[in-house]
Amino acid sequence: MPKRAPVSDPSTRAATLVEALPYLRAFYGKTIVIKYGGNAMTNDDLKAQVMQDIALLHYVGIRPILVHGGGPEISGLMKRLGHEPRFVGGLRVTDEATMEIVEMALAGKTNKSIVGLLNRQGARAVGLSGKDADLLIARKMMSSKGDLGFVGDVARVNGEVVRLLADSGYVPVICSVAVGDDGQSYNVNADHAAGAIAVALHAAKLIVLTDVEGVRADPDDPETLLSEMDIGQARAMLASRAADKGMIPKLEACITAIEGGVERAHLIDGRVPHALLIEVFTDTGIGTMIRR
Repeated sequence: MPKRAPVSDPSTRAATLVEALPYLRAFYGKTIVIKYGGNAMTNDDLKAQVMQDIALLHYVGIRPILVHGGGPEISGLMKRLGHEPRFVGGLRVTDEATMEIVEMALAGKTNKSIVGLLNRQGARAVGLSGKDADLLIARKMMSSKGDLGFVGDVARVNGEVVRLLADSGYVPVICSVAVGDDGQSYNVNADHAAGAIAVALHAAKLIVLTDVEGVRADPDDPETLLSEMDIGQARAMLASRAADKGMIPKLEACITAIEGGVERAHLIDGRVPHALLIEVFTDTGIGTMIRR
């Protein structure tokens, strides 16, 4: 057994646990969908802390479902294989060769790496792509900016396999590769996938890890951080183009989740150590909460 570190202020630590009690009670047995990405997915220290947070959620009786993309990993593999990434309107142009690389990067290396990290924390993770048991069914995305190739929108979610795994004590880890009704693979935005999965699983929360403190009324001014907003405000930000490019799919995912019956959606700063635990188990929370 490792030696216990000296406790400098036991009463403070006890107060922290007491503060968490109503949240432990409220979310026991509930599903929380976590969209994992950004710096928390590339920084090794943050990566380890996120895995610890998810393992802790799992062990106190919450059902975490992890959804991830992996843009940097896809671009890196494309370049190593001699392909230059192309983007139109912030979306990756995905021809047949690129789609193969997307599957290799997401369903292969990235997904299994996350599964391995969670298993090391004792969380019993299982990796899935949207093609497993037809979990994510997509249709080709039609864009005014031109043909994006095999980029898809989520048409429907068949969540039974995820429920079976969660019911059996596993942590599902889902990458955002989807399949069409004709069997064609599609590259789906991971934020959109997470929002749709949260609705299908009747999640209590959708939590999106980002690389900013949350939603800002003015994207360039950190002092305009919004700690709370409703979906009307979120829609208005999208309509007025007040949200920057990276925030658009995240707000869209939150709107999808709330409109679909999810109680709360949260955009939190994944660069903050143990941001997930701060959001779920403290009175103040972190980032921006979006409500009905």
